[in-house]
Amino acid sequence: MKGAQFLVILGYLAIATSGVPLKDDESKNCGYQSCHPVKEGFVNVHIVPHTHDDVGWLKTVDQYYYGSNTQNQNAGVQYILDTVVDSLHKDKNRKFIYVETAFFWKWWINQHDIVKARVRKLVNNGRLEFISGGWSMNDEAATHYHSIIDQMTWGLRKLNDTFGECGRPKIGWQIDPFGHSREMANIFAELGFDAVLLGRIDYQEKEYRWKTQTPEMVWRGSDSLGKSSDIFTGILYNTYGPPPGFCFDILCNDDPFIDDKKSFEYNVDQKVDDFIAYLDNATKVYTTNNILITMGEDFTYQDAESWFINLDKLITYVNQRQENGSKYHLIYSTPSCYVQSVYNETVNNTKWLLKEDDFFPYASDPHAFWTGYFTSRPAIKRFERIGNNFLQVCKQLYALADLGPEDSVDLNALREAMGVMQHHDAITGTEKQHVANDYARHLQQGIEECEIITQAAIIKLSNQTDNIKINENTTFNSCQLLNISQCSYSENYKKFAVTIYNPLSRSVDKLVRVPVLGNSYSVIDSKNNSLETQIISIPDFVKNIPGRNSKAEQELVFIANDLPAFGWKSYIISETSNGSRKAPIVQKQSDTVNIKDASLIVDVDTGLLKNIIIGEISLPVNQTFQYYEGFVGDNSKFEKRSSGAYIFRPDGPIVNAAETVNYTIVQGNLVSEIRQQFNEFISQIIRVNSIDNFVEFDWVIGPLPQNGTKGIEVVTKFTSNLKSDSTFYTDTNGKGELKRVRDFRPTWNLNLSEPIAGNYYPITSQISIREDDFELAVLVDRAQGGSSLKDGEIELMIHRVCLHDDAFGVGEALNETAFDKGLVVRGSHYVTIGNRSTTSDSVSATTRDIAQRKLLDAWIFFTPLPSDDTQFNFEFSGLTRTLPRNVQILTLEPWIGFSFLLRLEHVFEINEDPTLAQPVVVQLEDLFVNYKILSAQETTLGGNQWLKDNHRLNFEANDIVGHQGHYYYSGNLLSDFEENFNDLEMQRQQFKRQTTVVNADNDLNITLTSGQIRTFIITINNEP
Repeated sequence: MKGAQFLVILGYLAIATSGVPLKDDESKNCGYQSCHPVKEGFVNVHIVPHTHDDVGWLKTVDQYYYGSNTQNQNAGVQYILDTVVDSLHKDKNRKFIYVETAFFWKWWINQHDIVKARVRKLVNNGRLEFISGGWSMNDEAATHYHSIIDQMTWGLRKLNDTFGECGRPKIGWQIDPFGHSREMANIFAELGFDAVLLGRIDYQEKEYRWKTQTPEMVWRGSDSLGKSSDIFTGILYNTYGPPPGFCFDILCNDDPFIDDKKSFEYNVDQKVDDFIAYLDNATKVYTTNNILITMGEDFTYQDAESWFINLDKLITYVNQRQENGSKYHLIYSTPSCYVQSVYNETVNNTKWLLKEDDFFPYASDPHAFWTGYFTSRPAIKRFERIGNNFLQVCKQLYALADLGPEDSVDLNALREAMGVMQHHDAITGTEKQHVANDYARHLQQGIEECEIITQAAIIKLSNQTDNIKINENTTFNSCQLLNISQCSYSENYKKFAVTIYNPLSRSVDKLVRVPVLGNSYSVIDSKNNSLETQIISIPDFVKNIPGRNSKAEQELVFIANDLPAFGWKSYIISETSNGSRKAPIVQKQSDTVNIKDASLIVDVDTGLLKNIIIGEISLPVNQTFQYYEGFVGDNSKFEKRSSGAYIFRPDGPIVNAAETVNYTIVQGNLVSEIRQQFNEFISQIIRVNSIDNFVEFDWVIGPLPQNGTKGIEVVTKFTSNLKSDSTFYTDTNGKGELKRVRDFRPTWNLNLSEPIAGNYYPITSQISIREDDFELAVLVDRAQGGSSLKDGEIELMIHRVCLHDDAFGVGEALNETAFDKGLVVRGSHYVTIGNRSTTSDSVSATTRDIAQRKLLDAWIFFTPLPSDDTQFNFEFSGLTRTLPRNVQILTLEPWIGFSFLLRLEHVFEINEDPTLAQPVVVQLEDLFVNYKILSAQETTLGGNQWLKDNHRLNFEANDIVGHQGHYYYSGNLLSDFEENFNDLEMQRQQFKRQTTVVNADNDLNITLTSGQIRTFIITINNEP
């Protein structure tokens, strides 16, 4: 690399971490330095003006921004930002926080330079402060940690590029999500944040914490990372709204301050009395002399001055009461200023209660458990997973081919669509139907724009080899309807190529299935070898899925072996007269049968699952479908709460979907299947193949019937003989694991009015049960709700129709349709069994492998070929070597200028596997085929600050864990939640986290400990 080019790179890196340089006439007094001083000897009341702007909910993103569709909601974000900037400019004492970068960026790019200069000054003076800073305020139940990190990174990137240090948030602000995950706490800690403030927690937990004065705590986000994952956490007093009577928005009906003593409407004394009475109650909850009062609500401040005029008066008149002995001192503030004040007051004399579980499930009243949204809108939940899969493929190929900045617009479209999808009224399924349609439209558009990138990248990388020259007009097309066995490229061409890209950092095998019209095909790999194939018929219940427009009656099946890490293989497929033969169909209706492949055997009895054998391990397992009827009420009181988009509330016992099942056995050389028809709306394929060590349950559900006025909520249930002792385990956003105990909460004594819904938890990746060291695990292909309501059982909710609204704001029933029929969804569960302590291929190693391969699935591109084309076969790997099984390049994407953002992840948690959970060293030097890494500088997780410059406020925990209303020291816990505490601490000390800055002067060896993600900005030399 030439010296001048390297200096340009360093300049871009300076922008990446410092933002736009300040002009000479600008001063910088942001962050903690900009906080108004607190008053010693008083209770300091931090007045925090804010707005909560949903990135889609009752209206689409654009409708919310522009203020259209007022019949659904009177909300226009552009007016909020316009008027807030004007109001802040009028008085230097005023402050305001903003959260949703998606909206801010939409506003910012359309502003005049004069307005931008004014905003920069407000930000640099700490009067306008960005909090959290993600593209959206993400949900914490249905989201995967890959996508959470991505959406946070993209929002923080925009703020950092624009405002530098003063645009860098310090506090997480999760005020509206419906429950809170432990992994989200870990992510905030790894982002370098000092604290996270929450709005919604279970009504019983809130009551308990209010009584015990424990609304603030230190939350430990990861067993593997220990104290480095600790983050100060506070619960807001009034969720995120203003005190009753003190909403001064044009959307509110509360009286303003009227301070003309000559007016018959004068009300200052009464308003001040009411506010002080409110503070008297609030201060009974908190233990410090600082309290935060939120002043804002959904889409408030469209006329910001109406707020600020009254807040000015509130602060003035309440503070005047100090002359009469009032203990309260009000100041304009922000969440970060509040947290800093709490820290300054307590740093030397307080150790906070330690929390190690999460805040799920969330209930707002005895009959309102917000566990239905774990499953609501299952099709869009799956579409989001596909979007994440392709986004990683797109970013990787962009970086491997080093396409340059001219292609960034196409990449950003998918980045931003995926960022919006993480919003807590998007992936959750709690939005109106027309908004869900809009989310899907944007996601589809983002995928299509990223296909421009993947095509350009594959052509560029392929043409770098000596023996392959691909025409620039060659197309590499995705078939997004393969899930319903439809693809125009494989159906309409007698000869075509499939290029299969593997986004994992290790080689994998993939079973490839493509719909075809013919009965015989040859598949030729890049070495001109002919592959073994199988033709298998498509079941009628798949061919009859509404919207399917295909003449294909069968699928071609073959195995793509050893797909290279960060690379691809291409295969030429041709219709022939003497190739594959259709697999035989064996009809059985009463006998016990089994389908067998490799070391995996599945037994069935009269068509129902009976037994699973993997290698030497066997477990009797029964699998059935059942459903709940949804409760119907008018929502006038707790007891009449309906089941709806948010709420799962079954009415009566669970119902068997069918007493008997019609089934067909298909035996094949690569794949064998049991095809089951339970009733008119539930069908399934139980599938095994020759390469996988799990059983796939491929189900088709819908259209769901409408039982009179009641909806139905379909579940699948796996029943074994394991003595699971009321205990099961769920993932936390696809990363760590939490122990769940039926009818139990670690923090308080639970009084459960809804024993089914109250035991449901979010399943983002997997759910499992154990007896001693033996485990049965079920992995999902999208977020779902799940539980273990009886010992030995695992239950997962797949699909739901709710014919009544549950009165939590969405205002319509959850009754999705497609193609003029009730929604039909197709998906899979992956079931495996095994021992956890096995030194090789433990069940944990197996489930991690399955989760990775299904989350970052090998992506198939189709290319029509002329009949005489024989030069298309080729393969490519972006890595010079395969990384170990326990390491994944979580992120490789273009960053600022000529730099890339690189994340390395240790995919195993501490104690998860005897071997694979151990620390591992990754050598970055010469890791990538097309370029050499010159330097790697470590940043916080979001890539917006050098790690060496991040100095978090250290809130000390007392290693006391709340448990059933009592406290136990971690070293002597009676609760088995903490039985491994000391052992984990010893391991964490033994394998201390490395946080050094790596540069070109050392050997670029990166050590990863279990559960660790390390983020770097790398510079490269791509010259020959």
